[in-house]
Amino acid sequence: MSVSRTVQPAASAPTVDQARTGLIQITVTGVLWGTTGVAVQLLHDSTGLSPVSIGFHRLAIAAFVLLACTAGRLGAILATVRAAPVPLLVTGVGLGLYQALYFVAVAWAGVSVATVVSLGLAPVLAAAWESARARRFPGPLRLATLVAAVVGLALITGATADPTAAAPAPLLGLLAAAGSGLGYAVTTLVSRQVSQRVAPMTLTTISTVVGALTLAPFAVVAGVSVPVRPDTVALLLHLGVITTAVAYALFYAGLRTTPGSVAAVLTLLEPLTAAALAVVLLHEPLPLPVVAGGVLLLTAVAATYLAPRPGTR
Repeated sequence: MSVSRTVQPAASAPTVDQARTGLIQITVTGVLWGTTGVAVQLLHDSTGLSPVSIGFHRLAIAAFVLLACTAGRLGAILATVRAAPVPLLVTGVGLGLYQALYFVAVAWAGVSVATVVSLGLAPVLAAAWESARARRFPGPLRLATLVAAVVGLALITGATADPTAAAPAPLLGLLAAAGSGLGYAVTTLVSRQVSQRVAPMTLTTISTVVGALTLAPFAVVAGVSVPVRPDTVALLLHLGVITTAVAYALFYAGLRTTPGSVAAVLTLLEPLTAAALAVVLLHEPLPLPVVAGGVLLLTAVAATYLAPRPGTR
C-alpha cells in the first residue's frame, strides 16, 4: 500500500520515447506495489512481528533512504512543512494508519482479499465524497460504479466468512481492509491540494517521516525487535527500499509523461500481482466469488478513473 498518489503530470507534450518510458515506469511500479502484501505475510509468519511493527519498519527504512537522497534540500523541505503544516501532517498520519490497517488485513484476511478491497474501495469512496460535496447526484456511470463496488465487496465478504489458514479472522480482516481503503481515500482528498504545490519527492519524504513517527509508539508497544537473518533483512529492505522509495520514484517520474487516468489503470497491476503471488507462493485459495467480486471492484475503479470529467474533452 502507498502514500498519496495525487500528482500532476507535466503539462508539455511528451515525445513517443518519453511516453513509452513513462508507461514502462508506471507498469513496473504497479508490479512492485503488488509484492508488498506477500512480503508482509512472509515476514509476519517467519518473525511473528505485528503488522503495525512491519508498517513502522517499512516507513522508517523508506524515510531514511529518502532523507539521504534529499539531504541537499532539507532547508526546502522544512520550509514546505512550515508553509502547509496541517495537510502535510494529516497526509503523513493517514499514510501510517491506513498502511497499518492494510497490513492487519493481510494478516487476518489474506493478501488477495486485503489488496483488492483496500485498493478497490478507496477511489470509489473518493468519487462518492466528491459528488456529495458538490451536492450533485452521481450520474448513471458513476452510480453504476458505486453499485459494482458494493456488489463486489458483498461477493468477497460472503466467500471469505469462514476462517482458513491463510485468513484466520476473515471478517475482521475485511473490516481492516475497508478501513484502509477509507483512510487512503481521505488522505488522498486532503493531500490533493498540497500535492499540486509541493515537489513529489518532497511530499513523499515528509509523508514517510511523519508516518513512521505516527506508528513508532504503537510499534514499540507491540515489539520492534527483528531477528537479524538474511531473509528478514531482505524482506524489510524490499518493503522499505523497493516497494516504497524506488516504486514511488518510478511512479512520480512516469507521471511526468503519462496521463493520470492511464497511470491509475496501469497501477491496477498491483492487486492482480498480489493475488497471483498469494496463490503461487502462499497457496491462498481464490474462490470464484472472490474472483468475480474482485473483477467488479477493479472495474469500478477503472470506470471511476476513466469517466469523463466536467470541462474535459
